[in-house]
Amino acid sequence: MQNQIFELQYALDTFYFLMCGALVMWMAAGFTMLEAGLVRSKNTVEILTKNIALFATACTMYMICGYAIMYDGNLFLSGIAGTESLVTDALATSAENGFNGDAVYSSASDFFFQVVFVATCMSIVSGAVAERMKLWAFLLFAVVMTGVIYPLEGSWTWGGKEVFGLYSLGDLGFSDFAGSGIVHMAGAAAALSGVLLLGARLGKYGVKGEIRAIPGANLPLAALGTLILWMGWFGFNGGSVLKLGDIASANSVAVVFLNTNAAAAGGAIGALLIARLIFGKADLTMLLNGALAGLVAITAEPLTPSALQATLFGMTAGVIVVLSILLLDKIKIDDPVGAISVHGVVGLFGLLIVPLTNPAASLLGQLVGAATIFAWVFISSLIVWSIIKFVIGLRISEEEEYQGADIAECGMEAYPEFIR
Repeated sequence: MQNQIFELQYALDTFYFLMCGALVMWMAAGFTMLEAGLVRSKNTVEILTKNIALFATACTMYMICGYAIMYDGNLFLSGIAGTESLVTDALATSAENGFNGDAVYSSASDFFFQVVFVATCMSIVSGAVAERMKLWAFLLFAVVMTGVIYPLEGSWTWGGKEVFGLYSLGDLGFSDFAGSGIVHMAGAAAALSGVLLLGARLGKYGVKGEIRAIPGANLPLAALGTLILWMGWFGFNGGSVLKLGDIASANSVAVVFLNTNAAAAGGAIGALLIARLIFGKADLTMLLNGALAGLVAITAEPLTPSALQATLFGMTAGVIVVLSILLLDKIKIDDPVGAISVHGVVGLFGLLIVPLTNPAASLLGQLVGAATIFAWVFISSLIVWSIIKFVIGLRISEEEEYQGADIAECGMEAYPEFIR
């Protein structure tokens, strides 16, 4: 009877992991649509190509070496054991330790859930460098980011290893439930280093320092992308509970879903209100980024807050992201989609509020963890971007940028019927 219960739990937890992974994979569509909506029409094909290619690159590099670096797992280098042997091994372990309700699931489902997180991290970089970076320079960076840079910082956090053998973030009280820092701030750090080397888009800033808005070509598409991301985030945070096959875990999953949704709603409201105060209008792009900011903020700890606290955290994040986008524009850091603000600035905010509801986390641990993640990803990314810039260059020419990256990089246009 005990073995039958265990097999049922194994099957249920594995299925839950896979379905949450599929939801996170669907976030790739969200990032693609959001970015395609917020860039100009002449850069749409390149953005679409970049997002699908980076997902494929992330999946392949994490399979080749990333998973092994992060978790000492070489399953995909030596071959995965059959499902039957995995269940047999798990049953043997359960018989030794007694059935205790621990999460036990297929190793393949674990890899699948982890690899879609890697792709999410890389997707953050895509929007920030849009409209002026060479496609192949971006994809070369994606190889290193998803194969080495992200897995190494992941090994210090979720992997439980010491940072270059010097200190353990876990011992300091660092906690990041689903990746506000590990995934989102890391992606923003890589994006920031690339943007600093790239410079702004042509015409974005005037000679006297004036800021010129460059509207996106398809706001309905951007809104669709945001709603897809909102939906996918239930898998992102919900799957990070790691199991569903008992009452306590099922209740935890329900709380995580509830708080994830509450924070997104709060973020949207906060951004809408602050934008109204600043601009005197309802700004759709700020509303979209506010919802995403709420999602990023709650990702570090979606289990311990109450629904009201989650809403307030999200609302604060929505205000922060609007102010951050305006500040980055003032200091001439050109981010077409606001990715550095949404995922970086708010990712840090998400880490810092964890101790407010989770007593197991410490403010010192959160600060050291955030500094470690940012310093490693920013510096290593800056080195890689610099090497790529020296070897093949990062930026398309002024003529190509004026013409659009679609023609320059892909040889086709998203909306050819508009051309006369």
